[in-house]
Amino acid sequence: MSRAFVKETDADAVGELPDRPVSGHPNDVTAEGLAQIETAVAAAQAAYGAAQAADDRAAMAQAARDLRYWTARRATAHVVPDTDDTAQVRFSGTVTIVRDDGREQTFRIVGEDEADPSRGTLSHASPLARALFGKRVGDVVPAGGGEAEIVAIGCNGES
Repeated sequence: MSRAFVKETDADAVGELPDRPVSGHPNDVTAEGLAQIETAVAAAQAAYGAAQAADDRAAMAQAARDLRYWTARRATAHVVPDTDDTAQVRFSGTVTIVRDDGREQTFRIVGEDEADPSRGTLSHASPLARALFGKRVGDVVPAGGGEAEIVAIGCNGES
C-alpha cells in the first residue's frame, strides 16, 4: 500500500519534529537564566522518559525536540556576571523609563530565554534593550512608535 493511504494519526507517521528556531544573537544569560535552562533540560529529559515508558511517539517527538533545543541553549550559554554599574544601562541591570504617554516601566535586561516583559524582564536582543545599552539617566531612546526617557538605572534587579 502506498504511504498516501496511511492516516497521519497512525503511530508510524509520527517522526522527528523540526528543531525549534535558535536565535542568532549571543546566548548571554544571567545566573538565574542558566538555572532556568538547566530546569528546562531536566524537564525535557523527564518528559522524554515518561513518553518512552508510555510508548507515546508523539510525546517522545515533542520531548526530543525540546531536549535538543534546551541542550543547545545550555551548550552555548554565556553567563554574564551581574552588573554593579548604575551609571549606564548594562546587561543584567535594571532600567526605569517613562514613555511619551506617561507610562513608567521598569525592566531588567536578561537573556532571550528568560525574558518576559509582563514580569519585568526584557531580552537583551530586543530593539528596546539594544537602544538602552550604554545610555544614562536623562537620555531619550526610541521605544515602540515613540520615545522614552531613562529616569533610573539600577543593578542586580533594583532600580
